[in-house]
Amino acid sequence: MNGSYMYQVSTLQALSMGYTRPVVDVAKLLDHGSIGLGTFSGVDGEMIVLDGKCYRAAQDGSAEEASPEKGVPFAAVAQTDDWEKHEIGKKENIDSLKEWLTLKIEEGFGLNSMHVVRIDGFFEKVSARSESATHAHHVELKEMLSKTQRDFFFERIKGTLVGVYFPDYMDGINAPGWHLHFLSQDHTRGGHVFDLDLVSGSVQLAKLHSVQIRLPDEPAFDTYALKEASADDIKAVEQGKG
Repeated sequence: MNGSYMYQVSTLQALSMGYTRPVVDVAKLLDHGSIGLGTFSGVDGEMIVLDGKCYRAAQDGSAEEASPEKGVPFAAVAQTDDWEKHEIGKKENIDSLKEWLTLKIEEGFGLNSMHVVRIDGFFEKVSARSESATHAHHVELKEMLSKTQRDFFFERIKGTLVGVYFPDYMDGINAPGWHLHFLSQDHTRGGHVFDLDLVSGSVQLAKLHSVQIRLPDEPAFDTYALKEASADDIKAVEQGKG
């Protein structure tokens, strides 16, 4: 696939219902995108893909580069050079940031398109979460996170927000709206973001017109009742409330 596109591993419905087996490895994922987010086998931490490298944020908020062999059950990464650039000022919470980002894509007639965003900035505070692995199958994501998720925050920190936007009609394939992960400037801290206080930053935003979805190819995938995935549970998990 050429040009700007999103490469997605599995679906959020599958992850929500407990399909956390590896579908590809990190090396394969990076063949298809240089920026994005996801998780690792067993939901073993939060993934941040930035500048062609893959990082894992652990349960305590520490981050390090992931090994090429590490398994990936769910991720969305983008390949594009078509960036639109902006400067952004004070955003005291994540809702105001998401509103600003949505306005930018609405101005570009992009509400029905996928987007990827990168925001390099200085943050007064970043509230985030990550988790450790659960080695079980058919255990719903909300139940896993209720046992392994830990919340933490970073104060007065430079770093990068990596985010993806999926339109409402793609609900289930991925979470509709904005989904943001954070990686510190020194690449040692990170996680799934559920609130923030941004002082200022530089924004790179890109619209994506194609998506390639890599579904699991093992028979176990067909034993999951994906239509039973709860939209309310997915929304709660994405907001950081496991």
